[in-house]
Amino acid sequence: MDQPRFHGEIESDAERAWRRFTRIPLPVASVTYLVAYSWKVIADLHGSSAEVLIAIILVSWAMFIVNYLVRLSLSPHKWLWFRTHPAELAFALMPVLRIVLVLRVFTDLPGVSHSRSSMRRNRLAVYGVGSVIILIYLGALFVLDVERNAPGATIVSFGDAIWWACTTATTTGYGDYTPVTIPGRTIGVGLMFGGLTLIGILTASLSSWVAERNRPRDAADRGDDPDAGSR
Repeated sequence: MDQPRFHGEIESDAERAWRRFTRIPLPVASVTYLVAYSWKVIADLHGSSAEVLIAIILVSWAMFIVNYLVRLSLSPHKWLWFRTHPAELAFALMPVLRIVLVLRVFTDLPGVSHSRSSMRRNRLAVYGVGSVIILIYLGALFVLDVERNAPGATIVSFGDAIWWACTTATTTGYGDYTPVTIPGRTIGVGLMFGGLTLIGILTASLSSWVAERNRPRDAADRGDDPDAGSR
């Protein structure tokens, strides 16, 4: 029997079975993609070694594209599925983003409040921090890949790339390392906007946490009953 999900969408039995089937392979493929690409770029491999890693990268990437197309084809409401699953499209375009979902385990640790607002805030904070780390790491890999052999390049090692990615994502911009190619500068623009967005999310989450922590104390200082509103 089909189960209602959200926005009126119905998940077919075939789609549900496919999701169960790919629950383990897709995260493994995501990590494999990241390891293979990292190895190729950081080690600056050429020849047969690079060809093997490129093949692994393409196969891992193809798994996400196939997953997206299969799930879209299995959905009884294809246009609705397309509109309500932007994350699946993002995973198909950039498989390493799926690693962020692994961080879900850190949102349910002992001692963490399980109220709805706290869980939402914890999830935002964990995913936000994880996304910042992944954004900086990927930005460093991508810019090193396109800049290393360019004439006049200043980003020629992974250390240079990580430093550049950190200063760019936080909009510090010391200027000691700058991209000289159009793809490198495009990566820099994306890194700046992505960094600003994620930092804004983390700041909002921290502000919400501080406000919630101070609310009972403020109520006690005023002599109010903090539970009065819930009765």
